[in-house]
Amino acid sequence: MAAPRPNRLKRIVWHLILFVPFFTAIWVPLYNRVEPSLYGIPFFYWFQFVLIVIAAIVTGLAYLAKI
Repeated sequence: MAAPRPNRLKRIVWHLILFVPFFTAIWVPLYNRVEPSLYGIPFFYWFQFVLIVIAAIVTGLAYLAKI
């Protein structure tokens, strides 16, 4: 069996990286808590906002990598 082409391997890696924010968002027990709060905002809320930023950055990097 031939070795996978580098471009295909690159796409597979980027697809796996793109799944990280998704699985983090659907794993609710990870962030279903109040503490630690940030400026009075419970962890549940500010973690989701940070996750949106991280997902946008990862998606942008994957787009720039032209997968």
